[in-house]
Amino acid sequence: MNVKMPAGITDVVGEIPYRVALAGGWIDQPFISRHNPAPPGSMVVVGLEPTFWYMERAGMATGTRKVALDLWPDGLPDRDPVELVKELYAEENRGKAEPSGSQDMIGLIYPGVNRLDFDIEHEGGIFPKHIESNNDPEVARWFERVLYMLPVAPRPDGYNPLGVKNLDPEWIRRLGQSGKDCYDAILARDLTGLGASMNECMDCWEALLPHVVRHSTVTADLVGIMKSYQSKYPGAMYSGCGGGYLYVVSDEPVQGGFQVDVRYDRESE
Repeated sequence: MNVKMPAGITDVVGEIPYRVALAGGWIDQPFISRHNPAPPGSMVVVGLEPTFWYMERAGMATGTRKVALDLWPDGLPDRDPVELVKELYAEENRGKAEPSGSQDMIGLIYPGVNRLDFDIEHEGGIFPKHIESNNDPEVARWFERVLYMLPVAPRPDGYNPLGVKNLDPEWIRRLGQSGKDCYDAILARDLTGLGASMNECMDCWEALLPHVVRHSTVTADLVGIMKSYQSKYPGAMYSGCGGGYLYVVSDEPVQGGFQVDVRYDRESE
Protein backbone atom coordinates (compact mmCIF):
# COMPACT_ATOMS: atom_id res chain seq x y z
CA MET A 1 0.00 0.00 0.00
CA ASN A 2 1.32 3.43 -0.94
CA VAL A 3 1.20 5.89 1.94
CA LYS A 4 1.36 9.58 1.08
CA MET A 5 3.84 11.29 3.35
CA PRO A 6 2.95 14.74 4.71
CA ALA A 7 4.55 17.61 2.85
CA GLY A 8 7.40 19.50 4.48
CA ILE A 9 6.71 23.19 5.04
CA THR A 10 8.96 24.27 2.17
CA ASP A 11 6.91 22.03 -0.13
CA VAL A 12 4.03 24.32 0.78
CA VAL A 13 5.60 27.77 1.16
CA GLY A 14 8.57 27.39 -1.17
CA GLU A 15 12.34 27.51 -0.69
CA ILE A 16 12.81 31.28 -0.86
CA PRO A 17 13.72 32.79 2.55
CA TYR A 18 11.78 35.49 4.37
CA ARG A 19 13.27 38.51 6.10
CA VAL A 20 12.74 40.80 9.10
CA ALA A 21 13.25 44.54 8.53
CA LEU A 22 14.20 46.43 11.69
CA ALA A 23 15.27 49.95 12.62
CA GLY A 24 16.03 52.41 9.84
CA GLY A 25 13.34 51.19 7.47
CA TRP A 26 12.34 53.72 4.75
CA ILE A 27 15.93 55.02 4.48
CA ASP A 28 16.21 52.74 1.43
CA GLN A 29 13.76 54.99 -0.42
CA PRO A 30 15.50 57.79 -2.36
CA PHE A 31 12.73 60.29 -1.55
CA ILE A 32 13.81 59.87 2.08
CA SER A 33 17.58 59.48 1.77
CA ARG A 34 18.02 62.51 -0.49
CA HIS A 35 17.22 64.71 2.53
CA ASN A 36 19.67 63.00 4.89
CA PRO A 37 22.20 65.61 6.12
CA ALA A 38 24.58 62.90 7.40
CA PRO A 39 24.75 60.09 4.82
CA PRO A 40 24.89 57.22 4.71
CA GLY A 41 21.78 56.33 6.66
CA SER A 42 21.36 52.71 7.65
CA MET A 43 18.73 50.07 8.20
CA VAL A 44 18.87 46.45 9.33
CA VAL A 45 17.47 43.31 7.70
CA VAL A 46 17.74 39.78 9.07
CA GLY A 47 17.30 36.69 6.89
CA LEU A 48 14.76 34.11 8.05
CA GLU A 49 14.43 30.44 7.18
CA PRO A 50 11.14 29.62 5.36
CA THR A 51 9.80 27.59 8.30
CA PHE A 52 6.47 29.41 8.60
CA TRP A 53 3.82 30.95 6.34
CA TYR A 54 3.96 34.65 7.22
CA MET A 55 0.93 36.87 6.71
CA GLU A 56 0.70 38.76 3.45
CA ARG A 57 0.44 42.57 3.43
CA ALA A 58 2.28 42.55 6.74
CA GLY A 59 5.74 43.96 6.09
CA MET A 60 7.41 40.60 5.49
CA ALA A 61 8.33 41.26 1.81
CA THR A 62 5.83 38.62 0.68
CA GLY A 63 5.12 40.46 -2.57
CA THR A 64 8.82 40.47 -3.44
CA ARG A 65 9.07 36.87 -2.32
CA LYS A 66 6.30 35.85 -4.76
CA VAL A 67 8.28 37.41 -7.59
CA ALA A 68 11.39 35.53 -6.40
CA LEU A 69 9.46 32.24 -6.30
CA ASP A 70 8.41 32.81 -9.93
CA LEU A 71 11.98 33.64 -10.94
CA TRP A 72 13.66 30.88 -8.92
CA PRO A 73 11.13 28.14 -8.05
CA ASP A 74 13.90 25.81 -6.86
CA GLY A 75 15.32 28.35 -4.41
CA LEU A 76 17.96 31.05 -4.57
CA PRO A 77 20.53 30.45 -7.34
CA ASP A 78 24.16 30.03 -6.33
CA ARG A 79 25.27 33.32 -7.88
CA ASP A 80 26.62 36.68 -6.77
CA PRO A 81 24.03 38.08 -4.32
CA VAL A 82 24.47 41.62 -5.69
CA GLU A 83 23.51 40.31 -9.13
CA LEU A 84 20.49 38.48 -7.66
CA VAL A 85 19.33 41.60 -5.81
CA LYS A 86 19.42 43.71 -8.97
CA GLU A 87 17.69 41.03 -11.03
CA LEU A 88 14.90 40.69 -8.47
CA TYR A 89 14.60 44.47 -8.04
CA ALA A 90 14.16 44.93 -11.79
CA GLU A 91 11.54 42.19 -12.03
CA GLU A 92 9.60 43.35 -8.96
CA ASN A 93 9.48 47.02 -9.97
CA ARG A 94 8.91 46.72 -13.70
CA GLY A 95 6.46 49.50 -14.64
CA LYS A 96 5.78 50.58 -11.04
CA ALA A 97 5.26 54.26 -10.29
CA GLU A 98 6.20 53.72 -6.62
CA PRO A 99 8.94 51.06 -6.62
CA SER A 100 9.62 48.78 -3.68
CA GLY A 101 12.82 49.54 -1.83
CA SER A 102 15.82 47.31 -2.42
CA GLN A 103 15.91 46.28 1.25
CA ASP A 104 13.13 43.80 0.45
CA MET A 105 15.31 42.01 -2.09
CA ILE A 106 18.47 42.20 0.00
CA GLY A 107 16.69 40.85 3.06
CA LEU A 108 15.47 37.80 1.16
CA ILE A 109 18.80 37.07 -0.52
CA TYR A 110 21.46 37.87 2.10
CA PRO A 111 21.72 35.53 5.10
CA GLY A 112 22.46 36.69 8.63
CA VAL A 113 22.17 40.16 10.13
CA ASN A 114 22.82 42.93 7.61
CA ARG A 115 23.28 46.68 7.88
CA LEU A 116 22.43 48.44 4.64
CA ASP A 117 24.02 51.88 4.20
CA PHE A 118 22.17 54.19 1.79
CA ASP A 119 23.53 57.39 0.24
CA ILE A 120 21.64 59.32 -2.45
CA GLU A 121 24.98 59.92 -4.21
CA HIS A 122 25.41 56.17 -4.77
CA GLU A 123 23.21 54.75 -7.56
CA GLY A 124 20.59 57.38 -6.81
CA GLY A 125 20.01 55.89 -3.37
CA ILE A 126 18.32 52.83 -4.87
CA PHE A 127 20.94 50.32 -3.77
CA PRO A 128 23.11 50.54 -0.66
CA LYS A 129 26.59 52.03 -0.83
CA HIS A 130 27.73 49.27 1.50
CA ILE A 131 26.32 46.13 3.13
CA GLU A 132 27.83 45.05 6.44
CA SER A 133 26.93 41.41 7.13
CA ASN A 134 27.26 39.26 10.23
CA ASN A 135 26.79 35.49 10.12
CA ASP A 136 28.04 34.64 13.60
CA PRO A 137 25.84 31.72 14.74
CA GLU A 138 25.96 32.95 18.35
CA VAL A 139 24.57 36.33 17.28
CA ALA A 140 21.84 34.57 15.28
CA ARG A 141 20.89 32.38 18.22
CA TRP A 142 20.78 35.38 20.57
CA PHE A 143 18.50 37.24 18.17
CA GLU A 144 16.23 34.19 17.93
CA ARG A 145 15.96 34.14 21.72
CA VAL A 146 15.01 37.80 22.19
CA LEU A 147 12.76 38.67 19.22
CA TYR A 148 9.05 37.91 19.52
CA MET A 149 6.52 38.45 16.74
CA LEU A 150 2.90 39.20 17.53
CA PRO A 151 0.37 39.17 14.66
CA VAL A 152 -1.74 42.35 14.71
CA ALA A 153 -3.42 42.83 11.32
CA PRO A 154 -2.45 43.02 7.65
CA ARG A 155 -2.62 46.46 6.10
CA PRO A 156 -6.14 47.06 4.77
CA ASP A 157 -7.29 47.57 1.21
CA GLY A 158 -7.09 51.21 0.16
CA TYR A 159 -4.29 51.95 2.59
CA ASN A 160 -1.40 54.18 1.47
CA PRO A 161 1.31 55.26 3.91
CA LEU A 162 2.51 58.15 1.75
CA GLY A 163 -0.44 60.53 2.01
CA VAL A 164 1.50 62.86 4.33
CA LYS A 165 5.27 63.35 4.06
CA ASN A 166 7.05 65.50 6.63
CA LEU A 167 10.59 65.13 5.26
CA ASP A 168 12.46 66.91 8.01
CA PRO A 169 16.24 66.36 7.61
CA GLU A 170 16.88 65.96 11.33
CA TRP A 171 14.29 63.20 11.66
CA ILE A 172 15.78 61.52 8.57
CA ARG A 173 19.25 61.71 10.13
CA ARG A 174 17.83 60.09 13.27
CA LEU A 175 16.14 57.40 11.19
CA GLY A 176 19.42 56.49 9.49
CA GLN A 177 21.22 56.50 12.84
CA SER A 178 18.64 54.15 14.36
CA GLY A 179 19.71 51.51 11.83
CA LYS A 180 23.37 51.89 12.83
CA ASP A 181 22.45 51.63 16.51
CA CYS A 182 20.28 48.58 15.84
CA TYR A 183 23.06 46.70 14.07
CA ASP A 184 25.61 47.53 16.74
CA ALA A 185 23.21 46.42 19.49
CA ILE A 186 22.52 43.06 17.84
CA LEU A 187 26.21 42.33 17.40
CA ALA A 188 26.88 43.33 21.02
CA ARG A 189 23.85 41.29 22.14
CA ASP A 190 22.62 44.42 23.89
CA LEU A 191 18.90 44.00 24.54
CA THR A 192 18.41 47.54 25.87
CA GLY A 193 20.19 49.10 22.91
CA LEU A 194 18.23 47.00 20.43
CA GLY A 195 14.93 48.00 22.00
CA ALA A 196 15.91 51.67 22.07
CA SER A 197 16.81 51.64 18.36
CA MET A 198 13.42 50.11 17.50
CA ASN A 199 11.54 52.66 19.60
CA GLU A 200 13.55 55.46 18.00
CA CYS A 201 12.71 54.16 14.53
CA MET A 202 8.99 54.20 15.33
CA ASP A 203 9.27 57.80 16.58
CA CYS A 204 10.92 58.69 13.27
CA TRP A 205 8.21 56.94 11.26
CA GLU A 206 5.47 58.78 13.14
CA ALA A 207 7.19 62.12 12.55
CA LEU A 208 8.10 61.58 8.88
CA LEU A 209 5.19 59.48 7.57
CA PRO A 210 2.35 59.67 10.10
CA HIS A 211 0.08 57.48 7.98
CA VAL A 212 2.42 54.55 8.68
CA VAL A 213 0.59 54.09 12.00
CA ARG A 214 -2.49 56.34 11.71
CA HIS A 215 -4.79 56.11 8.70
CA SER A 216 -8.54 56.21 8.09
CA THR A 217 -8.54 52.63 6.74
CA VAL A 218 -6.73 51.21 9.79
CA THR A 219 -9.17 50.13 12.49
CA ALA A 220 -6.67 48.80 15.05
CA ASP A 221 -5.15 51.24 17.54
CA LEU A 222 -1.64 50.63 16.28
CA VAL A 223 -0.05 53.35 18.39
CA GLY A 224 -1.85 52.29 21.55
CA ILE A 225 -0.90 48.63 21.09
CA MET A 226 2.72 49.49 20.38
CA LYS A 227 3.13 51.88 23.30
CA SER A 228 1.65 49.32 25.68
CA TYR A 229 4.41 46.86 24.75
CA GLN A 230 7.08 49.56 24.71
CA SER A 231 6.17 50.40 28.31
CA LYS A 232 6.65 46.78 29.44
CA TYR A 233 9.60 45.62 27.34
CA PRO A 234 12.87 47.15 26.09
CA GLY A 235 11.42 47.92 22.66
CA ALA A 236 8.75 47.28 20.06
CA MET A 237 8.14 48.24 16.44
CA TYR A 238 5.90 47.22 13.56
CA SER A 239 7.05 44.99 10.76
CA GLY A 240 5.72 47.43 8.20
CA CYS A 241 3.32 50.24 7.54
CA GLY A 242 -0.31 49.86 8.49
CA GLY A 243 0.31 47.10 11.03
CA GLY A 244 1.40 43.58 10.17
CA TYR A 245 3.34 42.06 13.02
CA LEU A 246 4.56 43.79 16.16
CA TYR A 247 8.19 42.95 16.93
CA VAL A 248 8.89 42.93 20.67
CA VAL A 249 12.34 42.35 22.16
CA SER A 250 12.50 40.68 25.53
CA ASP A 251 14.66 38.29 27.55
CA GLU A 252 11.49 36.66 28.87
CA PRO A 253 8.54 35.14 26.97
CA VAL A 254 6.03 37.61 25.50
CA GLN A 255 2.47 36.35 25.74
CA GLY A 256 0.98 35.75 22.28
CA GLY A 257 4.34 36.02 20.56
CA PHE A 258 6.34 33.50 18.57
CA GLN A 259 10.02 33.36 17.71
CA VAL A 260 11.90 33.14 14.41
CA ASP A 261 14.55 30.97 12.78
CA VAL A 262 17.42 33.10 11.54
CA ARG A 263 19.00 32.07 8.25
CA TYR A 264 22.75 32.41 8.42
CA ASP A 265 25.77 31.11 6.54
CA ARG A 266 26.40 27.69 8.09
CA GLU A 267 30.03 27.85 6.98
CA SER A 268 30.46 30.36 9.81
CA GLU A 269 30.00 27.58 12.40
